[in-house]
Amino acid sequence: MRLSDRYDAITVPDYLESRLRDSGHALRLIAAGALVIFVPIYAASQVHATGKAFHAFLGWDHFAGAIVGFLVVLFYITKGGFLAVVWSDVFQGLLMIAGLVVLPLVGILELGGVTNLVDTLRATSPDHLTLDGGNGWTPLTFVTIFGFAAIGIGFLGSPQVFVRFISLRSEKEISKGAAVALLWTLFALSGAVLVGIVGRAIYDEATIGGDSENILPFMSQDLLHPFFAGVFIAMVLSAIMSTIDSLLVVASSAGVRDYWQKTMHPEMSDDTLVKLSQRVTLVLACIAFAIGLGLIWYDAEQGVFWLIIFGWSGIAATFCPTIILSLFWSGLTARGARCSMVAGFLSVPFFKFGAPPLLNTLGWSEGPAYLTALDVLLPSFFVAGAVGIVISLTDRKGRERVDGVRDELRDAASRHDA
Repeated sequence: MRLSDRYDAITVPDYLESRLRDSGHALRLIAAGALVIFVPIYAASQVHATGKAFHAFLGWDHFAGAIVGFLVVLFYITKGGFLAVVWSDVFQGLLMIAGLVVLPLVGILELGGVTNLVDTLRATSPDHLTLDGGNGWTPLTFVTIFGFAAIGIGFLGSPQVFVRFISLRSEKEISKGAAVALLWTLFALSGAVLVGIVGRAIYDEATIGGDSENILPFMSQDLLHPFFAGVFIAMVLSAIMSTIDSLLVVASSAGVRDYWQKTMHPEMSDDTLVKLSQRVTLVLACIAFAIGLGLIWYDAEQGVFWLIIFGWSGIAATFCPTIILSLFWSGLTARGARCSMVAGFLSVPFFKFGAPPLLNTLGWSEGPAYLTALDVLLPSFFVAGAVGIVISLTDRKGRERVDGVRDELRDAASRHDA
């Protein structure tokens, strides 16, 4: 936040270009291109989830549910912009945390308490009460744990998260925001996990239609009054919408400000910029919508989780290593950052689609199983980070250009404004 204020940055590429002294706009174009490609994929998975949610709660056709959810998001994001996204996220977040705290408590009461919950799980699926999931402490078990934990890496610099720090009005808001974020994460994620645990104890796969992702709508409709089940419909849609709107705002700002204004038309006025941003947001939303409908058409019942993680991984692997290095290492150069972002961007589809058959060809038949368990984000993150460091160390001219950055980082790390 301090550095973005120093550089007068209002987008992530703004910050990177100033921090790395990149005058050629190449870094800005790479960042904008990565966002414009991966954000529609990520948002498309949310469109798919919208259709699935309406189908699970109300029995609607998947396509009809996706259309209704899409139109609602499209209206407030094009008319309200970033301010609408922020305020909608506040209300949607409150709704989500209330629902995710209440529902598992209702389920525990339905089972007769925590003791009965544990006893039921022990009787039906005892492996779920062990740390290794009943698989034993094999190398594959450790790799699986690391793979799931590595999903959190994306919070260390993904633009849709990073932009929140850029938009802070004062340092005084940082401690408040940190407290809200930690409390929200604690209650919301704990509640989400508990919904799965309690649902596992109350229902079997056949009861909920063979799709474990339907557990929240099924539980809410089975255990709550229809009015409160309706609230849970809003809660699930809130989780989806709050993700879509954040992504589209970041992607449209990248396309309009970081490409069109900064590199093509620097004389563009703010009013023209806003109008163009609305149009680009509409176009990106329509692309995401089309991809989402395609996913529904391909398989309306397929799981949403790994689709979302793929889009999340693409954005995270492209940006997070560069953002982290830019904050903690003064030696990162513009060339190193550019290569790092390209490496992260390309590594995600490579580890997803190219590496498994390559490992089989090389004769390591167990390799694809380990790579699937690890998933794509962690290896892509390390590849991008390593490329950024190596290229920067060999970029003598680039290191000369960032010679004064060490003092800026030291000042940002130590300064405490009143």
